[in-house]
Amino acid sequence: MVRIAHYLNQFFAGIGGEDKADAPFEVREGAVGPGRAILLETGDDAEIVQTLVCGDNAFHAGTDAILDAIVATLAESKPDLLIAGPAFNAGRYGLACGAVCSAVSERLGIPSLTGVYPEAPAVDVYRSRVVMVPTGDSAAGMREAVASLVRVGLGLAAGKPLGPADEDGRIPMGYRKAVVTDVPAARRALDLLMAKLAGEPFLSEVALPKGAEPIPPAPAVADLSSAVIALVTDGGLVPEGNPDRIESSSATRWARYPVADLAGNHDPAFLSIHAGYDSQWVDADPNRLVPLDALQALAAEGVIGKVHEFFYATTGTGTTVTHAERMGEEIAKALISDGVHAVLVTST
Repeated sequence: MVRIAHYLNQFFAGIGGEDKADAPFEVREGAVGPGRAILLETGDDAEIVQTLVCGDNAFHAGTDAILDAIVATLAESKPDLLIAGPAFNAGRYGLACGAVCSAVSERLGIPSLTGVYPEAPAVDVYRSRVVMVPTGDSAAGMREAVASLVRVGLGLAAGKPLGPADEDGRIPMGYRKAVVTDVPAARRALDLLMAKLAGEPFLSEVALPKGAEPIPPAPAVADLSSAVIALVTDGGLVPEGNPDRIESSSATRWARYPVADLAGNHDPAFLSIHAGYDSQWVDADPNRLVPLDALQALAAEGVIGKVHEFFYATTGTGTTVTHAERMGEEIAKALISDGVHAVLVTST
């Protein structure tokens, strides 16, 4: 049976509203308020051994001391899981839940989670450190919130690793985790592309940040057989010695190099200076990143007109949007000036 500790503010503990927000920290045995809903959801799989209660004003007036008291309490009782809230769209309560979960998980290693409205202030402050499930903006969504907390929480208590946030039903924590798959990245990318072209549902493995400016696609090339195609990469492929001093991360520079040099890959050899991936396979064969060999074969077959005489390179990892936009505009102007009709952009 999973032993759960539960954190509540003064309102959900039944003490009172704003007039009781100075209620001091206390520990109660068993389930209180929403804790009873948690027990209904868990059935015989869990018990609430302690409910930790603190008024919202009291918590924020003495945060460090109260977190120390909570950590000391749970270090003694040793629960398997801490659930805070759910706090819904409450500002102070949500921030308190985030702080409690962060302290307990980081200082005691006890799995911890809370439930908050996705636009609540606590999300911006604690999303990278605390497991959060999304809730509605008010306690009217208590049943659904508790169901999500229990489902994710019992998985954490059992040692189940976190999966993708959309599959787990969590608020994204702002980072990606590498996993081993039986399907190579190239095949997955092509499957996504074919689904998109066919108008079928698809889900990208790289989620764009909210607010990203939509970029309309350029018109299709009318006749590829007479088109000049250029190669551009943010994979950091440069001549050995990096003569243009392109940064290995957070790049502010780009450069172009003759494809004739890349075709021979000597004097000097081309290597990747990108700091965000293992480049040994690219170093062994740069065509894995900048597919000059495949493009030249298409030119020889007459599928495309010809390959542009230069390829363009920079480093993508950590690069700011401001520098990326500037470099993109500079490269685009150079390509247009050289009479290029289309670009094949490759990444890591």
